[in-house]
Amino acid sequence: MKNVGTGRRARLLVCAVAALLLGAAGAPGAHAGPGPRDCPAAEIFATDNTAIITDPDDPRLDTRLTRFGHEVRRIVRAHGARPGASELLDGVFWSEELRQATYERSREFDVERVGRDGLRRIAGVIAERYDQEAVLTFRCLPRTSPETDAVEIEVPGVRASGLREALLADPEAREKLGGGSVTVDGRLLLVAPVDDLPPARRLTTALGADWDRAQVRYGDREFVTGTP
Repeated sequence: MKNVGTGRRARLLVCAVAALLLGAAGAPGAHAGPGPRDCPAAEIFATDNTAIITDPDDPRLDTRLTRFGHEVRRIVRAHGARPGASELLDGVFWSEELRQATYERSREFDVERVGRDGLRRIAGVIAERYDQEAVLTFRCLPRTSPETDAVEIEVPGVRASGLREALLADPEAREKLGGGSVTVDGRLLLVAPVDDLPPARRLTTALGADWDRAQVRYGDREFVTGTP
């Protein structure tokens, strides 16, 4: 997350709510299937970008963040955790200050053999080293855990350009969710608080994605700033 001083990052990713959460909260009328793959112990969403990019065709969005990916894996290992898979993300975020969409290439990192404090330390190092305002983390937890406060949803069939248009058309979604990310193979990733299910579902539907194909992961999200 770039160091831009806007509130949108605090509402990210982000890269996210699924209908099972609504069912768990006792609200009717939503449905989504659980994710078919195992959830890693934790995830880190990060970038080394510090620029504000407003042009979706900016060549800086073509970077694969290869070196950054290797460096983050070394940081993970240095703190006693085990790095897992990583994938590129195309982020689309709404800036209230600029009153327009901004864009960012980032990476999601799976992290194994790590607890809450260890994950926080790793994210803090990344935030400080790459001059980031905050680094988003997500720990996978049972949905009944007292620490569970967010859900990550993953839905196929989405383009970053479509996410931009959907955010522009839905003031509530862009205010509450801030934005989201799309994988290079076209899967929407959102990480959002429990209470933001309605705008998340509406945004997903506006994108033309099939809500019933949503993959659900429950857990705890945190925005880590600097080295704790």
